[in-house]
Amino acid sequence: MESINVLTKKIVRTLKEEGLVKVALKSKDYMRIEKEKKMYSGKVFKDVLFINGVNYKELPHPPRYRIQHQMEQLRANNIESDEVFYPYLDLEFVRNYRVFIFFRCPYTDEIGRFIKLAKELNKVILYDIDDLVIDTKYTDTIKYLETMDREERDAYDRHVCSMQSVLRMCDAVITTTERLEEELRHYCPKVFINRNTASEKMLSLSEKAYQKTRNSKATGKVKLGYFSGSITHNDDFIFILPAIERIMREYSCTELHIVGILDIPKELKEFEGRIIAHPFVEWEDLPQLIASVDINLAPLETSIFNEAKSENKWVEAALVRVVTVASNVGAFQKMIKADKTGILCNSTEEWYEQLKRLITDEKKRTEIANAAYEYCHNHCVTLYTGFPLAHFIKEMCVPNIVFIFPSLNISGGIMVALEHCKVLRGAGYDVTVISESEDNQKWCDFRGIRFPVLSKKEYSFYGSFDKAVATMWTTVKFLEGYPNISQRYYLVQNFETDFYEANHPSRIEANQSYLPHGKITFLTISKWCEAWLKEKFCQEARYLQNGIHAENFKPVKRSFDGKIRILIEGDCQSYYKNVDESFEITNQLDRECFEVWYMSYNAEPKEWYKVEKFLHKIPYEEVAGVYQQCHILLKTSFLESFSYPPLEMMATGGFAVVVPNDGNREYLSDGENCLLYPKGEIKQGLQAIYRICEDEELREKLYYNGIETARERDWENIAENILFFYDCKSVERREK
Repeated sequence: MESINVLTKKIVRTLKEEGLVKVALKSKDYMRIEKEKKMYSGKVFKDVLFINGVNYKELPHPPRYRIQHQMEQLRANNIESDEVFYPYLDLEFVRNYRVFIFFRCPYTDEIGRFIKLAKELNKVILYDIDDLVIDTKYTDTIKYLETMDREERDAYDRHVCSMQSVLRMCDAVITTTERLEEELRHYCPKVFINRNTASEKMLSLSEKAYQKTRNSKATGKVKLGYFSGSITHNDDFIFILPAIERIMREYSCTELHIVGILDIPKELKEFEGRIIAHPFVEWEDLPQLIASVDINLAPLETSIFNEAKSENKWVEAALVRVVTVASNVGAFQKMIKADKTGILCNSTEEWYEQLKRLITDEKKRTEIANAAYEYCHNHCVTLYTGFPLAHFIKEMCVPNIVFIFPSLNISGGIMVALEHCKVLRGAGYDVTVISESEDNQKWCDFRGIRFPVLSKKEYSFYGSFDKAVATMWTTVKFLEGYPNISQRYYLVQNFETDFYEANHPSRIEANQSYLPHGKITFLTISKWCEAWLKEKFCQEARYLQNGIHAENFKPVKRSFDGKIRILIEGDCQSYYKNVDESFEITNQLDRECFEVWYMSYNAEPKEWYKVEKFLHKIPYEEVAGVYQQCHILLKTSFLESFSYPPLEMMATGGFAVVVPNDGNREYLSDGENCLLYPKGEIKQGLQAIYRICEDEELREKLYYNGIETARERDWENIAENILFFYDCKSVERREK
């Protein structure tokens, strides 16, 4: 940030050169920004966030054209966006948008961190620039800068170089003119031109201004208008000064109208009575001021800097049906059809001749002004020009996918979905998690990767998702109700109707989710789920084998010489987990020979459970260590889609005594890699534990077969299948 001393000099300079009114207007804009800062909550999901690098109190027009007008273009084409002033950019905003557009933004450490994190999340970073203020080789050609003292000039140059630093970090650049595009390609290979356009409000104000002035202009007078601020510091006006002097001398009917505090040049002193200086006005009042003149002056000296400038002055005048005389330079040359929609001049002499012609030919003025209006009304306003910008934004967007979770509490189903998220992130996708819980967690950490989390209850959603995945029956409602989703998926991991006992109201709602409204692709990681979806609901489900990170579950040989440790895992409040049966078995074990550990993420042990150690909410990365410390896992769930704990226990070289269910039958084989016993047969469950303890030959067989079963299901072997599962392919990222 610039020093207070430099900012103070800017205020003094503004007071001196532009007057108290301009300072007041800039202060009003500053207060608006402060108000917006307080109002912005960040609890939204939209497609685009504009980060404004220009203070409205200093330069109100550029951010209005390049942010507010582009936001209107996007909104007219169903892309919602927000704006934030760059000092107020919060690192957490990276979770809330797909695309970030930095307008004339200087580098700060916070912005550097923001862009780094955004790229890790596969977000898109764009830069928007409407002037060649990105390299001192361009700005050194601005004569006005020579009036700055050394301290202020150094601060300005640092600011220019700082903007270039951010630009070079971006995936692409949006700009206003062909010459800008040509120069910007030296800094970023992908450049898109989106010309400055008039907003709906500008169009409305211009029409009202024209209607108000069309019959009220003084007859016999011809007003020349120059809407560019202080004349004493404007080399562009000095360039045409000889022509203006001749016109004012030869045509006493002419008046010169200039916006800003004016020190009249000595060449025009004799015409002082016909020079009208207007104070700076709010942009809403500018159409009325332009409409009051007959000829709009838009001179530009020929320079690379001026060739890059936009055609705003011509458009603003055209919308109030005022003819423009402009230098035959840059965007004026590109956009104005000579002698049809405006007048183009190459020399001072041409300026004189063309002004003389227009002064004496009111019909020609009207003809050109009307033609310019027709063109600009149809080709230079937001609603008629936004589609190419929207199309470019969509092309630049990295494909995104959202997983809707009932909560972020660790469970087998959540971990499966997060494994899929991890593979998709690695393939280049922008992956987001929506949580239906009330914990307002902002990030979900999983195996060294952080996924952004948006709270369904706290956030308002407006942005688009290429793909959305429901992960439990409650989350299907989001797929059914949110319109901005291209492809919808339902990852079915269990028959959730049976999660609830008879007469529970959720049973009916869960069952309804298997016959959703609208087109949803069914997915599953269980052959059993694939079968009942087809049989009961006529749903063709796409199947993907489940996986495990075998390298995280290192096998450890257990010694059965001392006390045997039994591990029970599951939420005892969920009746289908059948944890009570596990303790009915282990409560009968001799505590001289056995001890029991109980691991649960949610529920705590009931009073009658005999537990030597309770493991509550163990982080996933520590679970393998728990397995390695135990000899036998007793798992008695009767409803599972897959059931990870037996597979994970076997991967560590431990042993599993399990109640068979439709989910675990897919990989468990009695007497080969585990021991199975029928649900409710407490005595047989006890016998299975004793058999493992007593039969060394059986243990050897179960040990090696269990490890092999786990290795066959390593996630590394099925990563490509996950992409196919979601109709995805690897995304080629643009490295900058």
